[in-house]
Amino acid sequence: MQRKASAVWKGGLKDGKGAVSGTSGVLNNTPYSFATRFENTPGTNPEELIAAAHAACFSMALSAQLGGANLTPSSIETSATLSLEKLDSGWTITKIHLDVVGRVPGASDEIFQKLAADAKANCPVSKVLKADITMNAKLEG
Repeated sequence: MQRKASAVWKGGLKDGKGAVSGTSGVLNNTPYSFATRFENTPGTNPEELIAAAHAACFSMALSAQLGGANLTPSSIETSATLSLEKLDSGWTITKIHLDVVGRVPGASDEIFQKLAADAKANCPVSKVLKADITMNAKLEG
């Protein structure tokens, strides 16, 4: 399975503008800029998209873990807070904190904590920074 998204950037870092799109159409020329990334101007940015992806992936992974234990959640609400910090090596995503509220009839806190920890460790987005990153780069004239 592969998923595809694209980004176009035009102009310099601070005065330029970009747009992100995905094949599903949910993101369709969605604008982003220096101001939406490093200031608090409304709009999206790569880190917000990563945090959203992590919250969504984790919630589904926890649902799967619960299902494996014959438990069905009535809801799992996950908020991901991503920290982007300027280090000596440059801007770096230093951590992501997940806040989770699960409503799971029949689950004990002990089993919920265990399954949440398993989901945190094993959801694909949690593992993404361990991924093999490959690239094809082409300069056009």
